[in-house]
Amino acid sequence: MSQEMQRMNVSAGLASVCVAFALVALKLWALGATQSLSVAASLADSAMDLMISLGGLAAIVYAAKPADEDHAFGHSSAEDLAALGQSLFILVSAGAILWAAGARLVRGGESTLAAEGEGIIVMTISILLTLGLVVWQRRVAARTGSRVVRADSLHYLGDLLPNIGAILALWASAQFGLTGLDSIVAIGAALMLAVGAIGIGSGAWNALMDRAADPAIVAGIEELAGNWPGVLGFHDLQTRTAGSRIFVNLHIELDGAQTLTEAHDIGAGLRRAIIAAYPQADVIIHKDPVRDGKPG
Repeated sequence: MSQEMQRMNVSAGLASVCVAFALVALKLWALGATQSLSVAASLADSAMDLMISLGGLAAIVYAAKPADEDHAFGHSSAEDLAALGQSLFILVSAGAILWAAGARLVRGGESTLAAEGEGIIVMTISILLTLGLVVWQRRVAARTGSRVVRADSLHYLGDLLPNIGAILALWASAQFGLTGLDSIVAIGAALMLAVGAIGIGSGAWNALMDRAADPAIVAGIEELAGNWPGVLGFHDLQTRTAGSRIFVNLHIELDGAQTLTEAHDIGAGLRRAIIAAYPQADVIIHKDPVRDGKPG
């Protein structure tokens, strides 16, 4: 990947962190002013975004860092360890919001909201900042092909729903005194947080357990290898994931009568093609000669 593309990916990661930090600060103030649980749920979601954005930025930076003597396969598993911690924190936050919202609903009319207008302004600003970030991330992802940036963009798009729900809850409270809607929105947002946390934790756990790459990626690599000029066959395709990286080991079968230079060029070309299709891949190709129609 060129230095310009790396800079664009880093800029998208930094933008994501800055926006997430701004949203956390704004929603902390809005929560203190409104005492709205739907705002609290949106705040927890933004706090999750901040941690995920920091992890994504670290992944982008680490992706450009070469392996060293102590870490022959790089440092990307640190991303998975951080994700496990994040998922636990998010689950605890979602549980606390569910408990508080349920208690408010049981108490009925005891809960009151305040400063709904200010809260609506803050949530509107949050939506505009999020939309601006998504536009920039999609532009960068289209240029660089970064899976990390693209995934972060999709995540922020999904975060618009809790923000809109908080605005509706605050508006209903201000116009009609329907404070109970705030708790209902908070419960829905907390459940979304819990589902997201379980997905993040599950993915991180699978990566730490060296789970194979997505079947679609494996199928794509198989298609490239099977149709590559000069490759007579392939076997022992093995993949594993670590953080945002995919490690690929592949044995290809080549004409044993050709020169070493010719065999090297075939393998190097295939390796470049796999990395072009899957930029997050780290590829090792072993070359096996075919003699009398049999590999070995």
